[in-house]
Amino acid sequence: MIRLEEAATVVLKQAADLVALDDALSELAAIDPRKSQIVEMRYFGGMSVEETAEVLGVSPVTVMRDWSTAKAWLLRAMSPDVRAKEKPLIT
Repeated sequence: MIRLEEAATVVLKQAADLVALDDALSELAAIDPRKSQIVEMRYFGGMSVEETAEVLGVSPVTVMRDWSTAKAWLLRAMSPDVRAKEKPLIT
C-alpha cells in the first residue's frame, strides 16, 4: 500500500514537471513558434508527422527536423542545472 506522504511527493514532483514543461514551451514559442506548435501537435495532439506537416504547410522532413530540435531544446531547458542558471538558446 502507498502511504499518503509518498503519493503527495509524487504528485508534487509531477506538478513541478508540468510547470517546467509549460514554462519551457512558452520560452520555445517566443523563440520559434513553429517548433512549439509541432510539440503541441505531436505530443499533446497525437498528430502524425504527415498530419502536422499538412496543417503547418511544411514538408514532413521539416517537421521531423523541428521535432528533434524542439525535444532536445526542451530536455535541456527543463534540466535542473539549466533551470537554475540560464535558458538555452535555439539554433
